[in-house]
Formats: sequence, C-alpha cells, structure tokens
Amino acid sequence: MMERYRIRRLRAALLALTAAGGLLLTGCSAGDGSNSSNSGGYQADDGSNGKGFPAPGYNNSSGGGTGEQKGTDSDSGDSDSREFAPAPDYLSTFALDVDTASYGYARRTLAEGRLPDPSTVRPEEFVNSFRQDYDRPDGNGFTVTVDGARTDREDWSLVRVGLATRPAEDSGERPPAALTFVIDISGSMGEPGRLDLAKDSLGVMTNRLRDDDSVAIVTFSDEAETVLPMTRLDGNRDEIHDAVDSLEPTDSTNLGAGMETGYETAEEGLREGATNRVVLVSDALANTGDTDADTILERIASERREHGITLFGVGVGSDYGDALMERLADKGDGHTVYVSDEDDARKVFCDDLPRNIDLTARDAKAQIAFDQATVSDFRLIGYDNRQVADEDFRDDRVDGGEIGPGHTVTALYAVRTRPGTSGHLATASVRWLDPKTRAPHEESGRLETGSLHDSLGDASPRFQVTATAAYFADALRDGGGDERWSSLPGAPSLRELGEIAEGLAKETEDGAVRQLAEAIGRADRMTD
Repeated sequence: MMERYRIRRLRAALLALTAAGGLLLTGCSAGDGSNSSNSGGYQADDGSNGKGFPAPGYNNSSGGGTGEQKGTDSDSGDSDSREFAPAPDYLSTFALDVDTASYGYARRTLAEGRLPDPSTVRPEEFVNSFRQDYDRPDGNGFTVTVDGARTDREDWSLVRVGLATRPAEDSGERPPAALTFVIDISGSMGEPGRLDLAKDSLGVMTNRLRDDDSVAIVTFSDEAETVLPMTRLDGNRDEIHDAVDSLEPTDSTNLGAGMETGYETAEEGLREGATNRVVLVSDALANTGDTDADTILERIASERREHGITLFGVGVGSDYGDALMERLADKGDGHTVYVSDEDDARKVFCDDLPRNIDLTARDAKAQIAFDQATVSDFRLIGYDNRQVADEDFRDDRVDGGEIGPGHTVTALYAVRTRPGTSGHLATASVRWLDPKTRAPHEESGRLETGSLHDSLGDASPRFQVTATAAYFADALRDGGGDERWSSLPGAPSLRELGEIAEGLAKETEDGAVRQLAEAIGRADRMTD
C-alpha cells in the first residue's frame, strides 16, 4: 500500500499542467525485424559520458529550455526555463494507457517527407512502443519498477515508472474471444495499404484463431451492414473467408453508423466467459451521417458499462483521424495502434495477438507520490488526456485503462530534486480490478535518491531507449503552441539524439530501435 500524503489541492486549471493492424497479421513465420548485427558501442562527443547522452554538469546548449518552475527554492534563474508541475502538489494520478498509434503515424508521416502535426504527437505512445526490461508477475496483475537517472541539467533527473503484466500465454490457454470487426470500406480505403492489407490480415487471422473463437464482420461506408453475424470458427472458416474476400471500397465514411451497428452486432453475439471486443479498422475520417464525436462516444460508453465490450482501434492511411480514433478507444476501454505496412500488421496481429485480445486488468490506474523533502518539481511526460483526480485513485467507479497480458506501461517523469537532500524520492502504486471478479488489487514500488544513476548513459539500454523516445516526441511537439509541451531538461539536439539511437540500435540489436533512429534522422534532415 502506497504512502499517503496530506497535500494542499490546487485548482483544476493548474493540475492540468502536471500532465504535460492494415492489421491483424500477414504471416507469422517472420521474426521481429531486429537488426542481427552488433558492431559494438559508438564514440561519444566531447562532454558526454561515453554513452552518447551529455554527462551531468556538461552545458548542453542545444537542448532548449529546462522546463523548471521559476520561483522555487531551487530555481537556478535560467532565462530559458519554462513552467513544470506546480509545487506543492506532490501526487500524480493517471489511467493506464498502452496506445502506440501516435508513434506509428509519426513514423509514416516522416517517411512521406512531412513532419507530424504537433497535436498528434503523444509522448507516452512513443515511449510505450518499445520493448522494456521489467520483471513480470507470475499471475494476473502487475509488477512495479521505479528507476531513474540524472540529466546534465543541475538537479534534474528522469524517473521511469514501469508496470508489467504476465507474459502472454499460448493461444490455447487464453479465454475464447468474440471479435466484431468493424471495417471501413469507404472510398478512401481503396488506397494501397488500407483495405487490401486489412483483407489479407483478416484472412490469415481466420486461420490462426481457435475453433472456439467467434468472429463477426460489419462494414460501413455511407451506410453500415452486418456482413457476417457472430460465427464460431469451428467448421465455418470457409464462410468467414468468403465474407472477407467480398469486401470492396465504396462511397463515403459514416463512422457513426459503423460503430452503432458494430456494437449492436457485438451485443447480439455476446458470449459469457469470453473476451468480447470490437475491432475498428479505419482511417477515422468521418464525413457522412453522425460525425459528432461525442454522440459516437456516448454509444461506446453505454455498451462498455452494460456489457463489458472493449474496443481495439486499428488506424490506417496517410490521411488519418488520429484524434477521433484515440477518443474512441479511450471511451471504449481499449487501445489504438497504427499500421502502414505488412511488418506493422504482422506485429499487431501475429506477434501481439494474445495481448490485443485477452485482458488481465480492468480500470487500471497509477499514482505516484513524490516526497516533498527531496523533490521540488516534477512533470509527467505525456498522458495529457488520461489524468485522474488524485482522490479518485481508489474510487473503483472511476474509469481506468484495460490492459492485456504481455503489456508494459511506462510513465516517464522529469524530476527536480532539492540540492543536498537524500533519501526517499517517490512511491509508485498501481490499482486495478480483476477482469472476472472485479476485486481490486494494488502493488507498489519505491525509489531512493541514492538509486539514481549518475547519468542517462549509465542507465540500462532500455532506459536509454525510453529517454530517447521521449526526447524525440518532445522535439516534434516543439513549437506546437501548448504551454504543457515544455522542453525536457537535458534534451540533446535531434542530430545528437539520432546518434544515440544508432548506438542503442547496435547495442540492443532491436529492429524497432533501428526504426527509431531512422525516424529521428528524417526529422533532423527536415529541420536543418
């Protein structure tokens, strides 16, 4: 049970400052795309610690503002400082989120020679797109890992809160799934890499799912139609293949009708003891019928409350309604991914299929308590739309996030410690409900100032990947005009960040980190 702190509450406007796939699978025989070569480490620039990140005390003039709050007892008076979380609020509470669509869409946009709109960049989705090194629990629930490293900005550190669920079980051990696919067949889905990829992926998944799983298919363009009611796989795979093969793009996008018909079909095919999930495959560009997001969201919220049906959003297309898809998934107790090619589809619906189907935790929330004796300021990086009132952490009527097996959730904080202090720095707790019994559970972890790594380069490679992803998202949001998007302390330039990512790709032999380095390189060339 986490330590409780009596704190002075600030008004809601200030609290807001605290927060700053097509689909399924296209063949499961390929590996994870990791870079198999390992040429060793890389040479750091002068002033670094040998691992690429600037060492503490090094004046990194390319990193932009520090983000510290002026007027605190530890204020250094830097002219480029910007406001962080307001003292004396030492609690940070948010609903867990495993979305990754923002990072996937940013990669697609950069590959096409464009910088992403800052409003579509959500740092937590960049951070959560990468493999982590957390211990896993034996059963349902979470482990809590809290670690950190000092940056080159005086008294500022990055603190990582890592939450991990048990590994995904073999497909034969999970509960049966009742999946309602809501497929966008509007005219825009005729673009290569949209409906064609969806059909291929659905076809392969039909062969991969178990006999006791069920599938329904709803399509929408200007109107919505149930092409296939909820149907068991056992003995019906040919019928499902025929329904998938019949999908063709036509007309405009009535997303509201698609969601309404999709949830009606899911409700009609509801299976007790199964994971009931709507899988929306769309570019989320609603232009016909009910295009009001709040009305669409109201329907989702009602079905979630009454029947426990969750939503998995799969975004496609170079033009993509990112904001709407994110809101739909949040309201539908689910998560979103973005897929642009067969590799993305393989990862989402082959490698990650069990965790995108099953659930191990409902209404999961995290709360981090910073010790006011050692911490003067802090800022949660991202999770802007997932904030929860501190007093609602243990109110199980308040909505949280739905998490599956094999998932990790990472929250990164910029934390300013008080000069000359030592001891307890923070306690992180996660609370969730058992998906079957709705019984509440909690786990906690602590961090002491003495456990902080002396520099980012001294931290584990996975911590460094986390920091690199967060710095990259921060750089892409720079200039977005939102005061919550203050630059992180100790931020390298994009060129330096790209060199760090290149070195980490070699060290980790991880293809996803290689892709990160390539994306950073593209952004750097566009901003020269």
